[in-house]
Amino acid sequence: MGHEKVIELYRRKMTPELYNQIRQEWKTHSIAEDNRDIPGLMSTLTDDCVYEMVQTGHKWHGKAGATQFYTELLTAFPDIHFDLQYIVIGPQGVYEEAHVTGTHQGEWLGNPPTGNPIEFNVTILFPWDMEKQKFQGERIFFDAPEMLSR
Repeated sequence: MGHEKVIELYRRKMTPELYNQIRQEWKTHSIAEDNRDIPGLMSTLTDDCVYEMVQTGHKWHGKAGATQFYTELLTAFPDIHFDLQYIVIGPQGVYEEAHVTGTHQGEWLGNPPTGNPIEFNVTILFPWDMEKQKFQGERIFFDAPEMLSR
Protein backbone atom coordinates (compact mmCIF):
# COMPACT_ATOMS: atom_id res chain seq x y z
CA MET A 1 0.00 0.00 0.00
CA GLY A 2 1.39 3.35 -0.99
CA HIS A 3 1.93 6.33 1.29
CA GLU A 4 -0.90 8.30 -0.35
CA LYS A 5 -3.39 5.49 0.30
CA VAL A 6 -2.33 5.30 3.95
CA ILE A 7 -2.80 9.07 4.31
CA GLU A 8 -6.28 8.78 2.75
CA LEU A 9 -7.18 6.02 5.23
CA TYR A 10 -5.81 8.05 8.14
CA ARG A 11 -7.80 11.14 7.16
CA ARG A 12 -11.17 9.39 6.91
CA LYS A 13 -13.73 11.00 9.17
CA MET A 14 -15.94 8.95 11.45
CA THR A 15 -19.54 9.93 11.96
CA PRO A 16 -22.07 8.15 14.17
CA GLU A 17 -23.93 7.13 11.00
CA LEU A 18 -20.83 5.64 9.40
CA TYR A 19 -19.91 3.84 12.62
CA ASN A 20 -23.40 2.30 12.83
CA GLN A 21 -23.32 1.29 9.17
CA ILE A 22 -19.93 -0.45 9.41
CA ARG A 23 -20.92 -2.07 12.73
CA GLN A 24 -24.18 -3.38 11.27
CA GLU A 25 -22.44 -4.75 8.17
CA TRP A 26 -19.88 -6.56 10.39
CA LYS A 27 -22.72 -7.99 12.52
CA THR A 28 -24.47 -9.21 9.36
CA HIS A 29 -21.19 -10.80 8.23
CA SER A 30 -20.53 -12.42 11.60
CA ILE A 31 -24.06 -13.81 11.97
CA ALA A 32 -23.96 -15.18 8.42
CA GLU A 33 -20.63 -16.89 9.18
CA ASP A 34 -22.04 -18.44 12.36
CA ASN A 35 -25.05 -19.67 10.36
CA ARG A 36 -22.87 -21.01 7.50
CA ASP A 37 -24.84 -18.66 5.22
CA ILE A 38 -22.52 -18.04 2.27
CA PRO A 39 -24.98 -15.80 0.34
CA GLY A 40 -25.35 -13.74 3.54
CA LEU A 41 -21.57 -13.44 3.78
CA MET A 42 -21.30 -12.39 0.14
CA SER A 43 -23.90 -9.66 0.71
CA THR A 44 -21.39 -7.83 2.94
CA LEU A 45 -18.56 -7.83 0.37
CA THR A 46 -17.60 -5.79 -2.68
CA ASP A 47 -17.58 -7.65 -6.00
CA ASP A 48 -13.79 -7.19 -6.19
CA CYS A 49 -13.07 -8.35 -2.62
CA VAL A 50 -9.84 -10.14 -1.73
CA TYR A 51 -9.33 -12.73 0.99
CA GLU A 52 -5.69 -13.04 1.99
CA MET A 53 -3.94 -15.41 4.39
CA VAL A 54 -0.97 -13.13 4.96
CA GLN A 55 1.54 -15.67 6.30
CA THR A 56 0.95 -18.23 3.56
CA GLY A 57 0.37 -15.89 0.63
CA HIS A 58 -2.91 -17.60 -0.27
CA LYS A 59 -5.38 -15.22 -1.92
CA TRP A 60 -8.93 -15.58 -3.15
CA HIS A 61 -10.29 -12.89 -5.50
CA GLY A 62 -13.82 -11.62 -6.01
CA LYS A 63 -17.02 -13.10 -4.66
CA ALA A 64 -16.28 -16.39 -6.44
CA GLY A 65 -12.97 -16.54 -4.58
CA ALA A 66 -14.58 -15.58 -1.26
CA THR A 67 -17.20 -18.29 -1.79
CA GLN A 68 -14.41 -20.80 -2.45
CA PHE A 69 -12.57 -19.63 0.70
CA TYR A 70 -15.64 -20.10 2.91
CA THR A 71 -16.68 -23.38 1.28
CA GLU A 72 -13.20 -24.83 1.85
CA LEU A 73 -12.93 -23.40 5.39
CA LEU A 74 -16.32 -24.70 6.49
CA THR A 75 -15.69 -28.09 4.89
CA ALA A 76 -12.25 -28.42 6.48
CA PHE A 77 -13.55 -27.29 9.90
CA PRO A 78 -17.31 -27.94 9.96
CA ASP A 79 -17.50 -27.17 13.68
CA ILE A 80 -15.30 -24.07 13.55
CA HIS A 81 -16.10 -21.50 16.21
CA PHE A 82 -14.79 -17.94 16.51
CA ASP A 83 -14.80 -16.63 20.08
CA LEU A 84 -14.45 -12.86 19.66
CA GLN A 85 -11.89 -11.32 22.02
CA TYR A 86 -11.50 -7.74 20.72
CA ILE A 87 -13.08 -5.57 18.05
CA VAL A 88 -12.26 -2.10 16.75
CA ILE A 89 -14.57 -0.31 14.33
CA GLY A 90 -13.42 2.76 12.46
CA PRO A 91 -13.83 4.48 9.12
CA GLN A 92 -11.11 2.23 7.69
CA GLY A 93 -13.08 -0.94 8.53
CA VAL A 94 -13.14 -3.49 11.32
CA TYR A 95 -10.28 -5.17 13.18
CA GLU A 96 -11.06 -8.22 15.28
CA GLU A 97 -9.19 -10.74 17.35
CA ALA A 98 -10.73 -14.14 18.00
CA HIS A 99 -9.89 -17.47 19.57
CA VAL A 100 -10.71 -20.25 17.11
CA THR A 101 -11.57 -23.86 17.84
CA GLY A 102 -12.73 -26.69 15.62
CA THR A 103 -11.87 -30.11 14.24
CA HIS A 104 -9.70 -30.52 11.13
CA GLN A 105 -11.90 -32.81 9.00
CA GLY A 106 -11.04 -31.74 5.46
CA GLU A 107 -8.08 -30.47 3.43
CA TRP A 108 -7.07 -26.89 4.22
CA LEU A 109 -4.28 -24.88 2.55
CA GLY A 110 -2.82 -28.09 1.16
CA ASN A 111 -2.83 -29.80 4.56
CA PRO A 112 -4.65 -33.15 4.67
CA PRO A 113 -7.28 -33.61 7.38
CA THR A 114 -5.97 -34.90 10.69
CA GLY A 115 -9.25 -35.41 12.53
CA ASN A 116 -7.63 -33.56 15.42
CA PRO A 117 -9.04 -30.60 17.31
CA ILE A 118 -7.48 -27.25 16.42
CA GLU A 119 -7.12 -24.16 18.53
CA PHE A 120 -5.47 -20.90 17.56
CA ASN A 121 -5.78 -17.14 17.65
CA VAL A 122 -6.60 -15.04 14.62
CA THR A 123 -6.61 -11.35 13.83
CA ILE A 124 -8.62 -10.15 10.87
CA LEU A 125 -8.81 -6.79 9.15
CA PHE A 126 -12.01 -6.12 7.19
CA PRO A 127 -11.11 -3.11 4.99
CA TRP A 128 -14.08 -0.82 4.31
CA ASP A 129 -14.85 0.54 0.84
CA MET A 130 -16.26 4.04 1.38
CA GLU A 131 -17.83 4.24 -2.09
CA LYS A 132 -19.39 0.76 -2.22
CA GLN A 133 -20.28 0.70 1.49
CA LYS A 134 -19.13 -2.93 1.82
CA PHE A 135 -16.06 -4.80 3.01
CA GLN A 136 -13.22 -5.28 0.53
CA GLY A 137 -12.49 -8.75 1.93
CA GLU A 138 -10.31 -9.90 4.80
CA ARG A 139 -6.61 -9.81 5.68
CA ILE A 140 -6.13 -12.78 8.00
CA PHE A 141 -3.24 -13.37 10.41
CA PHE A 142 -3.12 -16.48 12.63
CA ASP A 143 -0.80 -18.23 15.08
CA ALA A 144 -1.21 -21.86 14.00
CA PRO A 145 2.25 -23.02 12.78
CA GLU A 146 0.86 -26.41 11.75
CA MET A 147 -1.37 -24.63 9.24
CA LEU A 148 1.44 -22.70 7.57
CA SER A 149 2.81 -25.48 5.38
CA ARG A 150 1.62 -25.63 1.79
